[in-house]
Amino acid sequence: MTKRRGFTLIELLVVIAIIALLMSILMPALSRVKKQAQSVACMSRLKSWALMYKLYTDDYQGSFPLGWGRNDTDQWCVSMRSYYRDEFDMLLCPTATRLVIGAGDSATWKAWTRTIGGYAYIGSYGNNSWTDNMSADRGDRKKEWFWKTTQNVPNASIVPVLGDSTWHDAWPRHTDTPISSLLGFAYGDQGTTNEMNHFCINRHNGWTNLMFADWSVRHVGIKELWTLKWHRDFNVAGPWTKQGGVTGGDWPQWMRKYKDY
Repeated sequence: MTKRRGFTLIELLVVIAIIALLMSILMPALSRVKKQAQSVACMSRLKSWALMYKLYTDDYQGSFPLGWGRNDTDQWCVSMRSYYRDEFDMLLCPTATRLVIGAGDSATWKAWTRTIGGYAYIGSYGNNSWTDNMSADRGDRKKEWFWKTTQNVPNASIVPVLGDSTWHDAWPRHTDTPISSLLGFAYGDQGTTNEMNHFCINRHNGWTNLMFADWSVRHVGIKELWTLKWHRDFNVAGPWTKQGGVTGGDWPQWMRKYKDY
């Protein structure tokens, strides 16, 4: 009778090495697939927001949410609760669901939190606050720059309304300087300077996802953000566009590999 022989140590090590090699090959691919799935899910969620914004603006004679004012109780995430029916996951991009702890932390892949009207909202989408239906200047932000309503919005397909963001609202300007490092723009209210950086985040492998005033949703190149019509007086050929004279070397190192616009 032939005696059965088990694996030798060398054979076992070879098998383990082959498994480790296969894992090293497969894991990056699986990670990419997961991120692609999250990006698709993000766009699907923003398409739902497009429908909700359409219903809201139809119900309010074309008006966008009032936005800032009265302790922020008119912010989009508050005003539209009856439309998303308190399904608070709708406030979150699937790529950024972990709650930020500490105001100094980067929020590119994390969720923000803000207590408004006694309720702690958690999200990773933010609105273009230039869509707010403002009735007066807010500091140097002139009331005539705000879109206010869906009426008389030329080129609505390039007017951002809502998308991936590190804070629940922001007022981008064409002169805003991109942040020097990918993780440099911290969580929370960063004042009124360079607020484009709330949206200038590499959340989807070189892209960000935005919903526009024509209720379309699409991937947007990170450098493309400066070519969109954020407010009525926004210069889409400003200093951070090819038309405005920016060159590849003008961008921060982390952004140079991305497509120019």
